[in-house]
Amino acid sequence: SATVGDTRHFWAAPFEMDDEFGGLGQPTPWPQDAAAPRFKFRERQASATNTTIAVIATDALLTKAEAKRLAIAAHDGFSRALWPSHTPLDGDLVFALSTGTSGKTPLLQDFIDLSAAAAATMARAIARGVYDARDAGDDLIPAWSSRS
Repeated sequence: SATVGDTRHFWAAPFEMDDEFGGLGQPTPWPQDAAAPRFKFRERQASATNTTIAVIATDALLTKAEAKRLAIAAHDGFSRALWPSHTPLDGDLVFALSTGTSGKTPLLQDFIDLSAAAAATMARAIARGVYDARDAGDDLIPAWSSRS
């Protein structure tokens, strides 16, 4: 779930910019069921239904090893935006790519900042995707936009 408990508040709320996914912030008071994994539809779920696939891109010059490290950092954005995350049923995957158009190779401190930004950006992207989604006829659960 991308939302806290049964609320409309996103787990990724601390990373939101300019009300990009509703500007609701964190719920107050914090719901008692927030830490409980939401498995309402577990009986209908198969392993293929829990997969999140994403791409993180930068214009920095990265080596193959640095791109892998960036993908790992961006994957942490899943755990900032989805609860639970990294379960045995997840087929989650992040691809990282570097266009190199900046012509800059990041120094260690810059790469740390880039990695932190990748995780926050991924969390924001997930929340924005949920926020912007609309209902389709064969959905198992309603889209966030149609929840009250």
